[in-house]
Amino acid sequence: MTIAILIVVALLALALMAGLAVSRVLRVSPGANLGANLQGQLEPIDVAAFRNLVDPAEDEYLRLHLSPAQFRVTQRSRLRARAAYVLVARRNAVVLVGIGQSALATRDARLKEAASRLVNDALLLRSNAEFALLRTYADMVWPNHSSATAGLIDGYERLSGSAMLLGRLRNPAVPVRVTADPR
Repeated sequence: MTIAILIVVALLALALMAGLAVSRVLRVSPGANLGANLQGQLEPIDVAAFRNLVDPAEDEYLRLHLSPAQFRVTQRSRLRARAAYVLVARRNAVVLVGIGQSALATRDARLKEAASRLVNDALLLRSNAEFALLRTYADMVWPNHSSATAGLIDGYERLSGSAMLLGRLRNPAVPVRVTADPR
């Protein structure tokens, strides 16, 4: 049993390192001509659905109303969905780093400040997403214990605000959306 746990932990650590390596490769150089090209790569996230997947009250409700076996199956499905949301959030963060870096070359102080905030928020979210993904994969192994990743959602919403601000300053006619429209 101990060897199995060590193997699982080693595989999770390897997955985290591979994810970090890939995200570093995807980093965009500041001088790149990006703009709308990268905006097309953004995939909006339904934040309300994501928040539901990480809500401890939802986990507790399912735990109380399902048999232990049904709960584990359901929880693993929810964790796979959570991992998918985290992957999209991480990918969006990488794209937003590129968008922010391309805007840093401007002479407009407000635009430069907004771009700097966007880059910082995106880098922080990308790092947090790596750890949230690792925790989510660990939770799949032990579905009776679920780590909270709600902080990632709050960071994503902050990143969304930074992206919208930069987008409005650069081109008010073209919105930058990284959250799905709730309607």
